[in-house]
Amino acid sequence: MTEQPEGDVRELADIPAVEVISRAAVMLMSSAAEKLGLADDDPDTSPRRDMDEARRVITALAGLITSSVEYLGPHAGPLREGLQSLQKAFRESSAVPDAPGAGPGEKYTGPVH
Repeated sequence: MTEQPEGDVRELADIPAVEVISRAAVMLMSSAAEKLGLADDDPDTSPRRDMDEARRVITALAGLITSSVEYLGPHAGPLREGLQSLQKAFRESSAVPDAPGAGPGEKYTGPVH
């Protein structure tokens, strides 16, 4: 394992927590969209589609947003909307949809219809 230059640590320390949390959420959203095949013309035939992986990433995203909402300020609304869109896309893409409240991240957000 190589050590990071001290300059990198200082730069990260200067980034506000809300920005770190938001960046992490956007990365999880992008990953979930890719794993749902949403980046392809036809998500149903996407070679990148992996519903099991999408479930994991969406659940992690839900946990992050739910536990951080008090710190997100004006970022909370758009991040919650993005999460809900991914949860709905997952439900619509599932061959056998989960029961309400049992979908990815719904233990943190409540049922998504």
